[in-house]
Order: sequence, then structure tokens, then C-alpha cells
Amino acid sequence: MNWLTEFKIPVGQTAKAIFDWLQNNAAWFFDALATGLENLIDGILWLLQGPHPLIVIAIFAALTWALQRGWKTPLMVVLGFLFIVNQGYWEATTESLTLVLSACLVCMAVGVPVGIAAAHRPRLYAVMRPVLDLMQTLPTFVYLIPAIVFFGIGMVPGLMATVIFVMPAPIRLTQLGVASTPRPLLEAAQAFGATPSQTLWKVELPYALPQIMAGLNQTIMLSLSMVVIAALVGADGLGVPVVRALNSVNTALGFESGFVIVVVAILLDRMLRLEKRK
Repeated sequence: MNWLTEFKIPVGQTAKAIFDWLQNNAAWFFDALATGLENLIDGILWLLQGPHPLIVIAIFAALTWALQRGWKTPLMVVLGFLFIVNQGYWEATTESLTLVLSACLVCMAVGVPVGIAAAHRPRLYAVMRPVLDLMQTLPTFVYLIPAIVFFGIGMVPGLMATVIFVMPAPIRLTQLGVASTPRPLLEAAQAFGATPSQTLWKVELPYALPQIMAGLNQTIMLSLSMVVIAALVGADGLGVPVVRALNSVNTALGFESGFVIVVVAILLDRMLRLEKRK
């Protein structure tokens, strides 16, 4: 079998050459992108850490009530965040929420328009599908390498690795929702003289809203699953105590911080379950 490995396809060397070229010729772009993302992260972090924790918890509870129109889920949100404060993880939780919210803003701002374009152009989606598959199946630790190369250490590389890993979810679900709009609805809109823009905003997007919200939910859950991995490149948040517990084999610290991550995931999931609203 030596003949088969004698002429090795240069996958790694090609990737390295691409990264080197980008680093040498597009440094200005990555510097500007890093500055913009840092400002976004600092702004969200200021909103979450500036006020008193009870004020932030009250805002989350009010937002939950506005979305769910019931008292049970807001009460669970209040109790969950009070438990986090009690455990001493409020600052780390706000840092992780900053990473999650930043990733959601970027992914939804890019993913929804791309999903709409893919739904209207089947050939485009056929080209995109293998790329999305690659983004979802490539080991998440691999994303840390180019993130460190282009952005250094800190919250920004953690955010970029999270965005690359999470981006396929809103694209796929938006495409699915828009593409599954019933043909009779589209024909009725055209019969009444609706323009393509009006059809999109008044027919396709309202019909696809449950799928888009499911994409948002998946974006949040997948982003939260990246907090531990992002901690390996210097991102603050709940992943830091998990990594510290792993390095020191501290069972108590690991279970404590891991349980807080689970609580945050449950709270965010329940807040956004709009399909059950009556």
C-alpha cells in the first residue's frame, strides 16, 4: 500500500497556504472585523453587568412573560437566575450570555438572508449544502486554529469559532421554512397582485416564522455548547471553571459549573419555545 501514500494529496498544505495568504493580504479586514466584534461584545457585556443582577433578572423575566404570556416560565427564569447568583456564577454567566447573544446576532443577521436566498434558488442551496455539512461535521476544535491565527486570544476568536459552527442551523431552518410555503398561498398572493417583496414579507416569512424561531433556538443551544471550547482560546465565561476543574480534577467545581451551564440552557430554551404559546 506504499504506492497509495507515496503521492499524498496536499490537503493540510493547501489549507496552510490559504491561511498564510489571508493573514498576509487580508489582515486589514480581520483587524476591522475584530474591532467591530469587540465593540459588540463590550456593549452586550456592559448591558448585562452594568445594572444590578436583580434588575437584569427582572428584565429577563419581563421579556419571558412578553414572549410566553404566562407566569410559570417567568417564575422559572427568576428562580434559575437566582440560583446562579447564589452559586457565585453571575459574572461568568453574563460573560457566556454575551458570547451566546453575540453569536445569535451575527448568525441570524447572516443566516436568515442566506436561507431566504437558498430557498428561492435551489441550485444555490445545492452548492451550499456540502459546505454546510462540512461546517457542521468538522470537529469544533479545528475551528480554534484559524480563529487564533486571525484574531489572537480572547473573546473574539471564541465568538468566531462559535459562529462558524452554529451558522448552518439558521441557514438550513430558514431555507426549510421558506421553501415549504404552500403553493396555494403563493398563487393567491400573486393573484392579488403582490410583488415578490410583498410575497416574501407577508406570506413566506410569516409562514416560515416557526422554523426561523427554531433556528434561533438551535443557534442559542449550539452557541452555549461552545462555551467550554471557547474557553480554550481565552474566552471568558462558564467554560473557564470547567476547564480549570478538568485540569485540576476538581469534581466539585466541574459539577457545579457544569450544572450552571445546564440551568442556563434550560432557561433560554424555555424562554424561546414560542410554538406552544396559545
